[in-house]
Amino acid sequence: MESSSLTCKTEAVEEAHKLLAFYRDNDDLIVIDDKVTPLAKIKNPANEKQLLNVLETWGYIYKGRYRMRLIFSSDCILMGEEILEYANL
Repeated sequence: MESSSLTCKTEAVEEAHKLLAFYRDNDDLIVIDDKVTPLAKIKNPANEKQLLNVLETWGYIYKGRYRMRLIFSSDCILMGEEILEYANL
């Protein structure tokens, strides 16, 4: 599958900060990595002819590490988001 565009990199970092702040109750020690990795595009479930960009970045609070994947339309409208705490249980 086609790789996502980095056109929405700035928006991905901003939205990742909002997501982690929401997830961790607005902790003021949140740090978002400005390294953004484009992943494979995904089909829009409402219209399979449209592809959505998936961008991945990491966030940190104290010793916690969080992987975030943000899904954008081609014009940088946030369509979805995923957060996963990176932990060995």
